[in-house]
Amino acid sequence: MDIIKKGDWVQIHQIVLKPEERAAHLPEDTKKVPLELWVKGFALEDGKIGDEIEVKTVTGRKVRGKAVNLNPRYIHDFGDYVPELTKIDMQLKEILFGGDDNE
Repeated sequence: MDIIKKGDWVQIHQIVLKPEERAAHLPEDTKKVPLELWVKGFALEDGKIGDEIEVKTVTGRKVRGKAVNLNPRYIHDFGDYVPELTKIDMQLKEILFGGDDNE
């Protein structure tokens, strides 16, 4: 079990709204699941993964939630390769800049 010390970089999880608390106008599949929040910040207290702790985000917000990750990574990308977008890119360059001569 990962031990969290005050000042460690952690990620917490919080249920913001239970399914029954969600707005009535939402699509059915959305209303069936809770509204969840994941936040990264510096632990304001000691604890361990699974404990409810408070963190301070880089913007200064204080948020409480269940500790889920110690030293979390930033993971994001732009998804899988889409061949059509490459074709569109090449067509746009041809239209806007006159092709390879103006690269």
